[in-house]
Amino acid sequence: MSSPLEQALAVMVATFHKYSGKEGDKFKLSKGEMKELLHKELPSFVGEKVDEEGLKKLMGNLDENSDQEVDFQEYAVFLALVTIMCNDFFQGFPDRP
Repeated sequence: MSSPLEQALAVMVATFHKYSGKEGDKFKLSKGEMKELLHKELPSFVGEKVDEEGLKKLMGNLDENSDQEVDFQEYAVFLALVTIMCNDFFQGFPDRP
């Protein structure tokens, strides 16, 4: 039986591959694929509609090799940053998760 952390890692990998490859390279997320991932998998973070300007800025910041796509390593950096933000947010709550 997998531990909760092992399950979380599997979900992160599976989520990337669920969206990658719908447009072009199956091992990278295009802007459209990233938009769909954010909208469907992180609705609490992006709201009802993904901000196009914010998405453009996010893609630019994540895209280390400037290929206009997000590969798995760049996606992992994104998840690490989101996780750090969540940790920082909950630091001030006495009954944090």
